[in-house]
Amino acid sequence: MDELSKMIDHTLLKADATKEMIKVLCEEAIEYEFFSVCVNPYYVNFAKEQLNNSNVKVATVIGFPLGSTTKYAKLHEAQNAIRNGANELDMVINIGALKAKDYEIVKEDIEAVVNVAKGKALVKVIIETCLLENEEKVMACKLAKEAGADFVKTSTGFSTGGATVEDVKLMREIVGESMGVKASGGIRDYKTAMKMIEAGANRIGASASIKIVKGE
Repeated sequence: MDELSKMIDHTLLKADATKEMIKVLCEEAIEYEFFSVCVNPYYVNFAKEQLNNSNVKVATVIGFPLGSTTKYAKLHEAQNAIRNGANELDMVINIGALKAKDYEIVKEDIEAVVNVAKGKALVKVIIETCLLENEEKVMACKLAKEAGADFVKTSTGFSTGGATVEDVKLMREIVGESMGVKASGGIRDYKTAMKMIEAGANRIGASASIKIVKGE
């Protein structure tokens, strides 16, 4: 159970999340020894304060949830998040550009965040698998790897679908062992989390984290 909790980003990204809810999220993360909390940029500084004397990291999202802001917006958002104390940045790729085969744009977009984060924060690239064909998923993973990201991540949890075992397997196959794979979106119980890990995920993003580690 301990090992599983260390693989979980305890997540609250809803638009109506309040400070009180973020405080509870942080308390739960400390109690259950989750790897990190994942919060919207506005709450990074507050979460950092709450987690001050713990080992729990602060993750936040960049260009979230659509990915269609400019690379400059993502770059500044990343800089600001790091200044506020973020240890990890989960950025959304430019999905439209990927689908249009504007691969250089997609790669530059990721690189902008990777360069800002170098030596300061880990970068996870959200490819939003539910909106992609298989060859697009492959290309997104390759571009994230070329751009020097640390992880590829399945989903925002705010689109038409979440993580699937097939997608996690495919992503692990493409990035190899040198990168992380984060499964997120729709993982609400222990069994599903374990399936994702067996498929190759080494990080899980979930809001039902407590239920998962309790084996419910």
